[in-house]
Amino acid sequence: MSKSSAIRQLGPELSLVTGISKDDDVLVIGLTTADEDGAPSLVIGDGLLDDATASAIDDALAAVGAKGSAGELTKLPAPAGLGVTSVLAVGLGAAEKLDDAEHVRRQAGVAARSLQGVATAVTSLPVAGLAATAEGFFLGAYRFDEFRSTPPEKAPLTAVRLIVPVADKTTQAELDRAKAIARAVSIARDFVNTPPSHLFPEEFADRAKALGSAAGLKVEILDETALDKAGYGGIVGVGKGSSRPPRLVRLSHSAGRKAKTVALVGKGVTFDTGGISIKPAAGMENMTSDMGGAAAVIATAILAAELNVGVNVIATVPMAENMPSSTAQRPGDVLTQYGGKTVEVINTDAEGRLILADAIVRACEDEPDYLIDTATLTGAQLVALGTRTPGVMGTDEFRDRVATISQAEGESGWPMPFPEELRPDLDSRVADLANVTNHRWGGMLSAGIYLREFVAKDVQWVHIDIAGPAFNTGGPWGYTGKGGTGVPVRTIFAVLEDIAAEG
Repeated sequence: MSKSSAIRQLGPELSLVTGISKDDDVLVIGLTTADEDGAPSLVIGDGLLDDATASAIDDALAAVGAKGSAGELTKLPAPAGLGVTSVLAVGLGAAEKLDDAEHVRRQAGVAARSLQGVATAVTSLPVAGLAATAEGFFLGAYRFDEFRSTPPEKAPLTAVRLIVPVADKTTQAELDRAKAIARAVSIARDFVNTPPSHLFPEEFADRAKALGSAAGLKVEILDETALDKAGYGGIVGVGKGSSRPPRLVRLSHSAGRKAKTVALVGKGVTFDTGGISIKPAAGMENMTSDMGGAAAVIATAILAAELNVGVNVIATVPMAENMPSSTAQRPGDVLTQYGGKTVEVINTDAEGRLILADAIVRACEDEPDYLIDTATLTGAQLVALGTRTPGVMGTDEFRDRVATISQAEGESGWPMPFPEELRPDLDSRVADLANVTNHRWGGMLSAGIYLREFVAKDVQWVHIDIAGPAFNTGGPWGYTGKGGTGVPVRTIFAVLEDIAAEG
């Protein structure tokens, strides 16, 4: 992100229209699976196509065997007089799925991913949901080409025109909100996709400051000297092995004294070798994503300011690079976390919880009503829940509230327990705590239990482990390409809105 997200387009221009024009290249329509008559059905708004044109498209789809199954793509030459060069039918599955915003978002993303090299698309998919369609097209069209020496053969999709019955203030406001959310997710993706050679703690902090200040956030940055002086032993300890020193970034959005206050904390390890407890070489390049939690928190704070969400938001974001060197912390060292608790570092590859603990204690000094932390924290999350399902832990009532919202937003968070028998396994021989247990069982849960030790007793708290969901190492799907996903920006922002509405 050398070209800062403050100036990078991030996705196609989205606009509202009431019909097709000569400036459009491709018409994207929806197609549901067979109805009672045995034929797939077009999903288009009333009056968009005349009967002859609709019939011609139906006949052409039938001729090539289009079924309308979810994610199916069928491209056709446009009927004469339609005004576009081609028609792209995207399968939406069963008609009842049109009420599922995430389903629509994913199919819009599938369509967008197929439109590389197309300048302008126009789509009737808003009939299945304007916001979901807009977000799906924006995120599906997202690309990160900054470090390619020559431009890709196919240019990115530059504009999508969304057909609505009436383009008024209400629909424009809905579109503007969807664009802001999709842009925030894309900012998080950009951060994650930027390689560690170009995104190290100081640079990460500078970019967060530039974007935050542009959005109207109050920004504070602590450098390595200030961190050491203030006693941030976890952040300093993790950063000791790197020539590129750590940072702590604070971003604040104010909604007024009477508003609830929500603290956000995100793990910002810009690269994780594991330190002295070094990781295997295979797949270590994916540790460029180990700041996915910080990326999501920064992007969400920016979004909160841009959409003026009705809660006070204070993001506390620790940033460090975990490297092995002659100055790195060792297994067996004892450090003092911010706030005074001592920790025996059994495994230097369990570094995320060390920097998060410092940030959580600092965040609790602001006396928030709620605290949300998120991190690519444990490989155990992938073992337990796979690559797409975040683990949600914390205060029981708030945990369940956040998990429910995450599922509604399509980010699939799942509530997880804190078995009390795991807590004694974090006792240390020489310090207040050990940073890992002496066994592998329930590793995701033990990490959450460790963090719980640093949360103020009267704060409603949730921890979201996104070790798998933050970074897609497999093939593209829905509106998600390879690399950074932007999870859980939409979840956290939806929680902020829910708190603003419900308290």
